[in-house]
Amino acid sequence: MDSSLEHLDVVIVGAGLSGIGAAYRVSTELPGRSFAVLEARDAIGGTWDLFRYPGVRSDSDMFTLGYPFRPWTEAEAIADGMSILMYIRETAEDPRIQERIRFHTKLVSAAWSSDDARWTLELDVTEDDGAGRVQVERRRLTCGFLYLCSGYYNYEQGHEPSFPGLDAYEGEIVRPQFWPEGLDYAGKRVVVIGSGATAVTLVPSMAKDAAHVTMLQRSPTYITAVPSRDRFSDAARRHLPAGLAHHVARAKNVLFTQAFYQLCRRRPELAKKLIRTQTARILGDEKLVSENFTPAYNPWDQRLCVAPSADLFKALRSGSASVVTDTIDTFTPHGIRLASGKELEADVVVTATGLSMLPLGGATFTVDGRPVDLGNSWVYRGLMISGVPNLALCVGYTNASWTLRADLSSRYVCRLVRYMDRHGYRYGAPAADGDMAPRPLLDLTSGYVQRAVAAFPKQGDRQPWTMRQNYLLDAPTALRGNLARNMVFDAPAPPSSPAPELQEIHA
Repeated sequence: MDSSLEHLDVVIVGAGLSGIGAAYRVSTELPGRSFAVLEARDAIGGTWDLFRYPGVRSDSDMFTLGYPFRPWTEAEAIADGMSILMYIRETAEDPRIQERIRFHTKLVSAAWSSDDARWTLELDVTEDDGAGRVQVERRRLTCGFLYLCSGYYNYEQGHEPSFPGLDAYEGEIVRPQFWPEGLDYAGKRVVVIGSGATAVTLVPSMAKDAAHVTMLQRSPTYITAVPSRDRFSDAARRHLPAGLAHHVARAKNVLFTQAFYQLCRRRPELAKKLIRTQTARILGDEKLVSENFTPAYNPWDQRLCVAPSADLFKALRSGSASVVTDTIDTFTPHGIRLASGKELEADVVVTATGLSMLPLGGATFTVDGRPVDLGNSWVYRGLMISGVPNLALCVGYTNASWTLRADLSSRYVCRLVRYMDRHGYRYGAPAADGDMAPRPLLDLTSGYVQRAVAAFPKQGDRQPWTMRQNYLLDAPTALRGNLARNMVFDAPAPPSSPAPELQEIHA
């Protein structure tokens, strides 16, 4: 052990929505503990600071996407990206959080030592030398517990399919993940390739200024219209104190979201009918619904997209936007020729083809010199990895607001650290017991999930090795569940004895 290295009790990686929430929990539930938040970029906000494409917004209501400890007070329940970013930044202004954030600090690798009961982190720290030159310096620090709140997407590179004839296209190609500042699309013909949440957001927003926007999709996606404002929550805020109103609105939305998800999984045909009926009523065109809004899969086999105040459907109905379901034959100098032979003329093409998933933020991990093999590991309670001590991942829900699970994970981490303190344990790791039928970490058929299945830990077929997409079941476990179940802990070794091996943990 290098005693010259800075040592912290807890290190949080990422200063986005999850990381700032985690910092609040650590600062309030682990008082007196030293901790830091490492952020590779130069700003707070994560996704909400990085993504700048037109109309960027949440597809979850802010009463559940927001923090339970900081009431959402704005009028819109479905908020735009800038409002969410300001909410995160205002939360981070708490001195207990703000003073702990270290910008331009990227985690490169982490090595666990059982002898020392700590992680050694290799960091790339970017600094400006004052003369306009950027320098990257490799530094190290150690910590007792490592909590990764950087999500599971690759924010440096999205999914980019190979399009035939792309080099021949004379217009502008734009990737939403790297939206160019000042892009002028007013009065221009735009084609947005994709049918996921990004495309569903972009089309109605760009249609306000463009000559016309076409959403080109290979296959339909389920899209539901939801109100931008929540009347129930508005009423609660008129008659109740802000904090209580926030919790009431949050509880109502949790129950409603979970009820609709269960309907989709248990009665998919009824759910299909409800979604189709709503879409047909808004669009007033059964043929359009049949051709472009009737997916081949069941609701929630893939993420359900939302259209706040039916904005996408209103753009289609007004004629400022259209949707085409077809495949690309080739790009041409002035647009895209489809497999059907139809050509879409376009001055601007936006490739909203999705993100790529990246495990552990791209960092490498070892335990006592052995590389962590994520693909052959199991996820424990949705936040730890079998055989890896004192490490937690923040993975939100796919069927509800990310923050619901993220906050439960942060509170669980704090409980676990306090538990180890009380019992004199230096570290603990989940240990899988018996044979289990493996399932992907995320039970979605979406392409971005399927492409990355092998790189992520598996979930099992029983608790505590499943990723339950159910806040109502997860909350009691996270807040009051047995912290010792399927865990192997290590008590401090006597001075004359060597540190115990992790053989049982890795078995």
